[in-house]
Formats: sequence, C-alpha cells, structure tokens
Amino acid sequence: MNTPSGEKLALDGGQPVRTGPFPRRTPFGDREIELVTEAIRSQNLFGPSGRMVSEFERRFAALYGLQHAAASSSGTAAIHVAVGTINPDPGDEIITAPITDLGSVVPILYQTAVPVFADVDGTYTMDPEDVERKITRRTKAILVVHLFGNPCDMDAMLDISKRHGIPLIEDCSQAHLTAYRGRLVGTMGDLGAFSLQQSKHLTTGDGGMTVTRRGEWAERMRLFVDKAWTRKPGWGPRTYLFLSPNYRMTELQGAVGIAQCERVQGVVRRRNELGSLLSRLIEGIRGVHAPPVTPGGVHTYWSYPLRVTRWKPETFAKALQAEGVPASGGYIGKPIFLCADALCRWETFGRSGFPFTSPYVDGRRVYDESLCPRAQEALDHMVNLPVHESLADEDVKDMARAVQKVSAILPDS
Repeated sequence: MNTPSGEKLALDGGQPVRTGPFPRRTPFGDREIELVTEAIRSQNLFGPSGRMVSEFERRFAALYGLQHAAASSSGTAAIHVAVGTINPDPGDEIITAPITDLGSVVPILYQTAVPVFADVDGTYTMDPEDVERKITRRTKAILVVHLFGNPCDMDAMLDISKRHGIPLIEDCSQAHLTAYRGRLVGTMGDLGAFSLQQSKHLTTGDGGMTVTRRGEWAERMRLFVDKAWTRKPGWGPRTYLFLSPNYRMTELQGAVGIAQCERVQGVVRRRNELGSLLSRLIEGIRGVHAPPVTPGGVHTYWSYPLRVTRWKPETFAKALQAEGVPASGGYIGKPIFLCADALCRWETFGRSGFPFTSPYVDGRRVYDESLCPRAQEALDHMVNLPVHESLADEDVKDMARAVQKVSAILPDS
C-alpha cells in the first residue's frame, strides 16, 4: 500500500480514500423479532414469572460451559452483582483497572468498598506485578478488566488470587467469548460479569449477565438481582435476606438475548478475522502500531485501539475522518479515576465523602495523575477505529489504505 508521491490529504483538498459510508452495524434480525413478538403475545414481560429470561440465562451459561448465570439490567449491574456476592465490608479494597468505563468502579463504591487502581502493562490490561504491589490486609477482591476484546494475563492473575486467597472477578464487558490459552474469559475467576449494551458482541440493547462456577455463590448472585427477595410461593409475609437493589431483566431483553446466543459465536469469529486482517495490513507503518494481543490470548476487537507515536491522536483521527474513515482520538482521555468526581473529589453519598472518610478506611485515599502513569501514556497515543462484524474485507482494506496515506503525508505533531 504505497502512497503515490504528490498525493494530498483530504484535509488539504485531496481525494479521500473512501467516499461512501461504511456499513453500520446490524446486530438484530428476524430471529430477535420472532422471539420478542412471542414475548409480547404472552402478555407477560415480567422476568421472574416469564420464560425468556430464565432460558436466556441457561443458554448464556451453556456458552461458557457453566451452570450458573444471573441476568440483570446493565453491565454495571452485572459487576455490582459480582461485588455484592463477594460482600465486602465497609472500607475493604478492590483492585481494578484504570482504563475502563465507570461501570467497573461504581459497584465497588455502592458496596462501600474502596477502589484501588493497578497500572497497565503493554497490553492495555492490568499489570500483574502492580496488582500484587497494591494488595493490602484490606484487599477483598481483584476485578480484572479484559479491555477492547483483549484478555488479561490470566495465568498471572489466577496465581496472585490463589497465593493471596483473594477472589477474582472478571469484567468481560468488552470480551464476549474471548479465549485465553484455550479457556474463555469469565470462566477462570470466581465470577464473570458481562455487559449486553448496544455496542457489545452480544447485545440486548442494555443488560448484563453474571456467571460463576461456584455453586455456593449462585443463590446469593440470583438474589442480589431481585432485592434479595426469596419469592416463596403464595401470599403472606415477604422475606428479603439482605440489602440489595432491583436489577431485574425484562422478558423483552431475555427474548433478544436468546436470539443473540445463537449468533454470538459468528460475531466474535468475524471480528477476530477483521481485526487480524487490519493488523496485518498496517504492519510496518512507521509511527503506527496495531493493538497488542496478550500472549496466549485471542483478540475479539470490541474496538480497534491503534497506537500512534508521531502525531497527536486527535490530529491523526481528524485526518482519517477526512479520508472517510470513522475514527476517534483517544478513548476515555484520562485514567477513569480522573474522569469521575466520585473518586478524585469524593462526590459520593451526600456531602459525606463516604466510604473514603469512613473510620474503616486505612489512610487517606488520593486519586491523582501520579497513580497510573502507564495508563495515561497509553491513552495519550490512542486512536480508535470501529471494527465490527457487519464490515466486509474491503471496508477494512480502505481503513488500512487511509492509515497508510495519513501516516505517509501528515506532518508530525
């Protein structure tokens, strides 16, 4: 893919690489319509008394070779179910990732625990050595985040979890059916949590799923979704066993989820093919680096985080956009704790600053720029490209041509 001499960037009036729009993602089809129609005709959209949600839970668990799954209303809810199942005490600490959505962090705070952030390594996922450095007597769990469809170093994480006797939660929101050394993420730790939001490999528009192989935790996981209501048959005094929210999924989401379980393997396979193709096509371009893949992992490309080292990511993304490629500079901009006032300013429960001001917390918790420098460095060089299963090979080749052209002509910045 050589760029002809004298060619101009589209930003400067040249001919764009791509003049037509890229195909939009179309995750739903006739099967979803069929099952949603069936749910509506049943005249019951309430999950606990319907059949769609329970069948979705069964099929989702079967995809992962597990027996226990609890559907919920969002990916954040799914992580909250996992944290609530572990049941930390006020002031307990949970170690998690600095590059993630706030949905990985909110459940920790709502369970009155303290988020602790381990820096990333060259894979954009949590550095096992820094995770181990952050362990204290108050560490209640490690919550790893499989980012962009790339798995963490689970051998190291499982070793740390086992040696220290600390439960391991896997946030698989961006990593459905993603393999690590022949095993699926979400099945290796004690609990796995999945987002089913619109952009995810398997989507119900919004929703979540929490899975476990630990039978002793399955009942608490199920109860946590539904106010800890035992739902004993018949009318009479109700029994709520502990404090928990209402995260119930509806039959409409369950119906869509059943259909999505039937197609997600093809979605994941196609995303891996397209992402791998793009990486091959841009190999060797100076100043441009394909997304890293964790050794032993298989990337499923929820997104395609391109690393650029000669340009500001916003500048490079703007040039790609002019070439007809829908690119965006950066991801979350800063480590998540600098994006959220709940963390860096303790804007939590009223004006209390709880749990950070709690007498149970060890020391004063400060979230500032010094905490995860490698995460900030990674974000400072990131351009995201949309790779999804509705694209054709030629669409990805156009992305690669645009990256080649921009990198050859755009002045360093």
